[in-house]
Amino acid sequence: MALRDLLDELKEKRKRFLGMGGSEKVKKQHERGWLTARERIRKLLDPNSFIEVGLFAHSDSPGMEERTPADGLICGYGLMDGRRVAVIANDFTVLASTNAKVNLKKLLLFKTQVKERIKVPLVFLGEAGGARMPDCQGSKEICDLTGYLPDGLMPEYTNFRTQPFVFAAYGKCYGVADFQANLADFVVQVKGSVISVSGPRALKKAIGQAYSGEEMGGWKVHARITGITDMVAEDEVASFQIIKEFLSYMPTNQSELPPKKSVPPGSEERMSRILELLPENRKRAYDMHRIIECIVDGGECFELKPEFGAMLITGLARINGEVVGIVANNPIVNMGATNTDALDKMMDFLCLCDSYNIPLVFFHDTPGHMVGKEAESKKVGAKVVNALQCLFQVTVPKIAIIVRKTYGQATINMCGIGGGPDFIAAWPTAEIGFMDPSIAVDVVYGNLPEKDRQKMIDKMRGDNSPYPAAGAYCLQDIIDPRETRDYLIKVLKIIRDSEDKGMSKHLLANWPTKF
Repeated sequence: MALRDLLDELKEKRKRFLGMGGSEKVKKQHERGWLTARERIRKLLDPNSFIEVGLFAHSDSPGMEERTPADGLICGYGLMDGRRVAVIANDFTVLASTNAKVNLKKLLLFKTQVKERIKVPLVFLGEAGGARMPDCQGSKEICDLTGYLPDGLMPEYTNFRTQPFVFAAYGKCYGVADFQANLADFVVQVKGSVISVSGPRALKKAIGQAYSGEEMGGWKVHARITGITDMVAEDEVASFQIIKEFLSYMPTNQSELPPKKSVPPGSEERMSRILELLPENRKRAYDMHRIIECIVDGGECFELKPEFGAMLITGLARINGEVVGIVANNPIVNMGATNTDALDKMMDFLCLCDSYNIPLVFFHDTPGHMVGKEAESKKVGAKVVNALQCLFQVTVPKIAIIVRKTYGQATINMCGIGGGPDFIAAWPTAEIGFMDPSIAVDVVYGNLPEKDRQKMIDKMRGDNSPYPAAGAYCLQDIIDPRETRDYLIKVLKIIRDSEDKGMSKHLLANWPTKF
């Protein structure tokens, strides 16, 4: 064949494969209200920056070559705001991007290359229908999916956190797409999408249950109940911005520090309002978000899992341009008492920050852990211990600020005294003890006359002030709340001037975080 003919053939094949499942399938995708995989990639990445690998791959089933462009999985590299990233996108227009031999081979080899050689952030744009039937049905066929190797599926089911891994859920995310979401460091779910192991049709046929995809794995399920979803997007365009914002806090890989940015104007002035936000009445609740906004650059905190375990805030922010991870009790929810969801959420966040060299700042205001029959049924004791084991393996710098109350075991879980802080300071409003003074008096003395009871409460509260702890050098300092930002800036400079610059030893790089 002449060279010109070969080039014409290449052009024609490329055009056909770039057309995905064909115009009718693309039309159906749009009618369902979703973009195609290639449209998502174009909107996510910088113009003309995407280089694809595996465009001409297709199903190895006889007669399926023309029907399976890229075998339903698009892989490649591009730039996002000028920064190199890797992208995997399920192409739902090709057999619902179902999982089969070539499709899986691309996934495994590409993820291996990204994680072991290229080590740039990986973004998985998920929308897939599970396993491809009948391609995977027989004994030989199921072995095909492993590459006939004892550990052939290791790249699919492990995440050693060598570089940030983001999963975005669109449409239906069943089977492998669900598993990828549960491996990811960060999950953004678009409203209307579903993340579940099985689809409604297979579920009904297999075990006779009739639930919609939304009931099994819609955004309300994963944002509020399971905690799998870190952030919910109103639509696909919003999801792309969320992905970019999350990655703006992340290093390219675990060998680098997070990117530093210039400080927005007005960041210092917010500190003057902080006393207005903390009630003088110690029993009055307040929103810790407002305190954090006074301290961090531009008042901006990128919160993860805001509707899951909401009495604990976990978020990414900057202080003087340096990325920090914020862990804070929120007294406006259950007085800041942490439940098992909050402990799971904390472990997830500690692993994220420790894996990507992000120093942690803890803000205390908690009466302790939530206890009782329901808590015990959710293994509260085991969750407390798991969270402590996780905390004690964190090797990024840890800074604790005791804002108000910090009682009992929760003090340690919040990286307080005994919990391994590198720097620890308290506000003069801090209360440190085993439990709330009013409860402690009733436990110790029983039913006292109200006059005597109040005297004992005042005595116990005095003993809980931060000064005895500072006198015993359990606290390094007691600071004016208005000096908190300046204190943290100075501490972060000490960390960056240190020998290891605050880099982690990455002991939690393979700690499972999906509870």
